[in-house]
Amino acid sequence: MSVETIAEYQLTNEDDLAIAALLKRCFRTDFGGRSFFQTRHSWRHLRRHGGRIIAHLAVQLRAVRLGEELVTIAGIADVATDPAHRGQGHAAALLQAALATARGSPARHVLLFGTARLYPAAGFRPVGNLLTYLDMTGASTGALFRDKAEAHLQVLDLGQEPWDEARPLDLLGGLF
Repeated sequence: MSVETIAEYQLTNEDDLAIAALLKRCFRTDFGGRSFFQTRHSWRHLRRHGGRIIAHLAVQLRAVRLGEELVTIAGIADVATDPAHRGQGHAAALLQAALATARGSPARHVLLFGTARLYPAAGFRPVGNLLTYLDMTGASTGALFRDKAEAHLQVLDLGQEPWDEARPLDLLGGLF
């Protein structure tokens, strides 16, 4: 079963609705009928079975501030596998596709918020940066959180430069 990579601007209305339905089946969080939680992504990775989307992973390519430096990162978001298809390696395959695509992008690191076992297996490690971000729950700008540690922040370095968890991280917007 192959992995599809789709740029956000090439996402069809049909796929957008199918991803929204998958996210609704997989998460308790209300996505508001959208195929994204807070903001649109840069690209998506999908797996289909019988023409139906059964697994999804989104990536946001964005600049963040790490200390005083602007750094381009790829943020992993909205990882979902249909409950009937879990435990078959779909999320791991999508993650590997996302990392391969990110390696060809300007991103220097990949970040995510999560605890699944597949993340450390792919090389991610937890980091303890103090974090600044906007709460955008419900795709609406809310409170600004400043210098808050997030227990589930993980990073994977794409090049030789290691992530510096001693420097504060400003996401320059919401979580991904």
